[in-house]
Amino acid sequence: MKNLPVVKMGIVAVSRDCFPIELSKKRRQAVVAQCRKQNVPVVEIQTVIENEKDVLKALEEIQAKKINSLVIYLGNFGPEGPLTMLAQKAGMPVMVCAAAEETQKDLINGRGDAYCGMLNASYNLKLRKIIAHIPENPVGNAEEIAGKIKEFIPVARVIIGVKSLKIFAFGPRPQDFLACNAPIKPLYDLGVEVMENSELDLYDVYKSAEGNRKIPAIAKDMANELGKGNNYPDLLKKMAQFEAGLLNFYENNIGASKYAVFANKCWPSFEKYFGFTPCYVNSRLANRGIPVSCEVDIYGTLSEYMITLATEMPATLLDINNTVPYDMVKSAGSKAKGYRPDEMFMGFHCGNTASSCMLNFALKYQLIMHRLMEPGKSPDITRGTLEGRIKPGNITLFRLQSTADTKLRSYVAEGEVLDIDPQSFGSIGVFAVKEMNRIYRHVLIGKQFPHHAGVGFIHVGKTLFDAVKLLGVEDISYNLPKSQPYHGENPWE
Repeated sequence: MKNLPVVKMGIVAVSRDCFPIELSKKRRQAVVAQCRKQNVPVVEIQTVIENEKDVLKALEEIQAKKINSLVIYLGNFGPEGPLTMLAQKAGMPVMVCAAAEETQKDLINGRGDAYCGMLNASYNLKLRKIIAHIPENPVGNAEEIAGKIKEFIPVARVIIGVKSLKIFAFGPRPQDFLACNAPIKPLYDLGVEVMENSELDLYDVYKSAEGNRKIPAIAKDMANELGKGNNYPDLLKKMAQFEAGLLNFYENNIGASKYAVFANKCWPSFEKYFGFTPCYVNSRLANRGIPVSCEVDIYGTLSEYMITLATEMPATLLDINNTVPYDMVKSAGSKAKGYRPDEMFMGFHCGNTASSCMLNFALKYQLIMHRLMEPGKSPDITRGTLEGRIKPGNITLFRLQSTADTKLRSYVAEGEVLDIDPQSFGSIGVFAVKEMNRIYRHVLIGKQFPHHAGVGFIHVGKTLFDAVKLLGVEDISYNLPKSQPYHGENPWE
């Protein structure tokens, strides 16, 4: 995927001047050795920071080595002033962690007191209004710290990607999906650029791509991807023209940003003028790390992109759509894996999910739009969806959203797609999440989240939770066990 940053993680040790500097240096070297052993890529910063001049020297080294994320490692107690100054001036995702004592045989000159030093460091970070990543267990031996660095790499990738992102939006956000009309100011607070365009601009993108030399190759690639599911060979040239137009627009308008995604109006006028639905093209761009959300869902495409950054895999955007009938659950038997019917739902969208995330797929037409636009006729302008079952396996549901009063909220929940045939249309699967009925009622409904959920195809709840915290979001929800009620949940239910 070309639309994702590559994390280049640096590690710098700090040392309080009344402790042996060699202790911090030796412990940093031990962490780096463990990183190599665990195949964790990390660049060793040779400067050990004791004072402010060391901070300047370390920053020069960080810049020279093109570091874009940083581990600040307390090899001993550490000087909280220079330590937090470095975090402030580095301008990149920062993790702060510390060394545990290694052995009872060396607790005089070999005692670093970094357990104590982390307390001072955290206080000084707050004084400077710095949000740094501090692991759940921030003090450990070399092997443990290497593991924490490994976990921090995808978190850093999410932050770097978000802060270098531009969202291209086409069309006014729909009246009948007011949840998509969230304020965009919080996006600027995160460092995300937004370029809003009209539906006419999108039509111009398509028309301007007519005759593009890449169209035949794109159409051929589509045919190869679809295989036996290529139900409409005559449609591929049009869809290839649309794909070529979007990619041209991306290249010509990314500007000062490094990465970009789309949030596009996709119905009802789109079909009348373009002559197809855009879903399959959207799925193909998602497959290369460029999510295209439906219904001008700006926060939806941001959520998809954050999942893609966390997983380095395609994500999708689905409606949390409909219940699973009791008789389907009963007939599924062991495939239901012991989930209650109210812990299941069907995740659905018209046909935007990447083929790599599907169990089976084919190019089809959008049934709901067909009822509206072509009643009683053979499908024509409503063709273009990629439909089929979503692959069984682990998933993560995720959404970052602004409230009407510009407060950011998020939720994350891990679950799975069950190996149950949904017996319906669209890109669809039977999803299961523990205590889904309660997170649905008290988070999704209770906190006014929209119907679209970002879906990642592995478990990355830990990464996304840490990344959202590092972005400064304080309201993060997740599915709670039955023994732990949500705020406002009736305890006698």
